[in-house]
Amino acid sequence: MKVNQRTTFINEKEVQYTHIETGSPVVCFMFSGAGYTYEKPLFYYSTMTMLQNQYDVVHIHYSYGQDVIKFPLEDITKIIVNDVNHIITEVCKNQRYQETVFLGKSLGTIPIINGLMKIDMNMNSKMILLTPLLKFDSIFEALLSSNHSALIVIGEKDPHYISRKIQEIENKTNIKIEKVPNANHSLDSLDIEPFNTSKSITVLENVMKRIDKFLKYNSSSANGCDSS
Repeated sequence: MKVNQRTTFINEKEVQYTHIETGSPVVCFMFSGAGYTYEKPLFYYSTMTMLQNQYDVVHIHYSYGQDVIKFPLEDITKIIVNDVNHIITEVCKNQRYQETVFLGKSLGTIPIINGLMKIDMNMNSKMILLTPLLKFDSIFEALLSSNHSALIVIGEKDPHYISRKIQEIENKTNIKIEKVPNANHSLDSLDIEPFNTSKSITVLENVMKRIDKFLKYNSSSANGCDSS
């Protein structure tokens, strides 16, 4: 296994990414949340799950200040989508992958839902959406109109857990939802109420099992991000 730290320049802005290579024909691109980075439990064990399934992994280390986070969602989407597309193109130019998986948390679900899921060439890619921002109508509507295979994981005490929207999404056969009782937006130990270490670890284990099952079910034979 090779772990490569790389830097690319996007409109004169430096963006780093980590490419973990196992020699796999499948790659998972991961998009972090605003304050939920790749060493946090969900990403750490999601990465381990991907490697266990012999997938390559790409962590994109973008960083946005409060000046960007306060932009309208449409503007935030354009900025993040431009950054991640640049890196996806660069990775795929250097390596041919037969299948792709996209996994994002919170802010990192924006480029997946409002960008990648709207592109037909990604139709056979798997989308894993951890705590998507369902309060935003454009996010919700994009999910309703999408035919991509997706897994949503969200806590029932997440402010973005909106029962009406969850029920409508559940009616779609292409999207599976894992609802985590008593968990809020971070889904980690500090957000399981009441505080219970063993219960928090069990929740994390169950989320990873659900992701693993989603990866194995009806495995894609797509062209992935083959740049040819």
